[in-house]
Amino acid sequence: MGTNALRTSHNPPAPEFLELADKMGFMVLDEIFDCWSQRKTTNDFHLIFDDWSEPDLRNFLRRDRNHPSIIAWSIGNEVGEQGSASGGTIASRLKGIVQSEDPTRQITAAMNAASAGSAMAQQIDIPGLNYQGEGTGTSTNSAFPAFRKQFPNRMLWTTESSSAVSSRGVYMFPVTSANSATVGDNSGGNPSAMQVSDYGLYATSWGSSPDKVFEQQDKYPYVAGEFVWTGWDYIGEPTPYNARSSYFGIIDLAGFKKDRFWIYQARWNPTVKMAHILPHWTWPNRIGQVTPVHVFSSADEAELFVNGKSQGRIKKAAQSTYRFRWDKVTYQPGEVKVVTYKNGQEWATETKKTASDAVGLKVVAEKNVTGIKADGVDLAFVSVAVVDKDGVLVPGASNTVAWKVEGAGEIVSTDNGDATDMTSFGSLSRKVFGGLGLAIVRAKGTGEIKLTVEAAGLKAGSLTLVGK
Repeated sequence: MGTNALRTSHNPPAPEFLELADKMGFMVLDEIFDCWSQRKTTNDFHLIFDDWSEPDLRNFLRRDRNHPSIIAWSIGNEVGEQGSASGGTIASRLKGIVQSEDPTRQITAAMNAASAGSAMAQQIDIPGLNYQGEGTGTSTNSAFPAFRKQFPNRMLWTTESSSAVSSRGVYMFPVTSANSATVGDNSGGNPSAMQVSDYGLYATSWGSSPDKVFEQQDKYPYVAGEFVWTGWDYIGEPTPYNARSSYFGIIDLAGFKKDRFWIYQARWNPTVKMAHILPHWTWPNRIGQVTPVHVFSSADEAELFVNGKSQGRIKKAAQSTYRFRWDKVTYQPGEVKVVTYKNGQEWATETKKTASDAVGLKVVAEKNVTGIKADGVDLAFVSVAVVDKDGVLVPGASNTVAWKVEGAGEIVSTDNGDATDMTSFGSLSRKVFGGLGLAIVRAKGTGEIKLTVEAAGLKAGSLTLVGK
């Protein structure tokens, strides 16, 4: 995808996380404290902040400061003291502790309601803005210029951006013509299904689509970059519907990519020759209806074809957008294809085909691994896809699949990425979501591990791994 930096939120991360960041070359913004003296919830850290903030901060710094991946310390996330004099007092005290333990790195704080002239902002080496830099919600009223004017010699960055929401492989119509819209029951949201459209244009009332964030970041090039909320879905904070898990992730809880993954890849890793079409092209109830087609690519020009007929060749710059949009395409079964161009030369293509009836299950291990270390720790991530006779994913499939393991392994967990699915992670039977499901496998010893996946009316799928 092109990620080069990770922000921990909003507490000290696992040591293993930092070890991996060191090895893989990620930069890390290491964060402590989701609140200070002012409460966010009844039983949060505010109850013991005065007594424990210093020892906890010192232990945190001493544990992590020798990790080369860490580029800055965050001393708080959206704390309640941002606009008060006490915010400056507490920030100054915490900053002093950081400087005494690690004089080599600067501090930041993730501020969502701070002014450039606030007492707290004066103490922050690298002002971090949550949402207010790009403009909260659909507003483009940016806080960047005020902070730049107040602190011309300080780096600025967006410590939290976007809060776009989506459900993988779910699309709702009509599609907003704006580059960012607030999610609602008739705006990218379906309250009865508790799902959110995967066009990537809908966000919370305080957030923005990736497109709007990119536009604002480009408008203010002195801003160092953004930390997107969030890389992955997570259990809790299920905005906008009361589901099991969140909708914020670029990747769902099962590790499957949502469409937003590719708009970030086009932005952050533009040398990758990639074109990504959305939505899928299996709409038996939309024949003859307008079904907008969007494409993510770092190309500067693209032409779309439906069943071989051109829908127009457009230039990204002419649309003033970070995606290619054909918003008046009429759906017909068959195939949709895009050919993209960069600097006048063909760049990348992609084709999506209409799926026929589901006939079987395709089982694949992540990265096509065939072995697992028999150390009780190593894991294999194995996906199942509901496919038609030609191996095309059936995107609307929700079949119940049953996993079975034989030999020297066990299934640790299953999932499907559906934020509304309350099935236990330990269950060996669950529905697929958007045609996909996942099992996580661990070796109990050396030898073959045979996985079989079955679903009523479909040809079973299987895969053999080896515990080593």
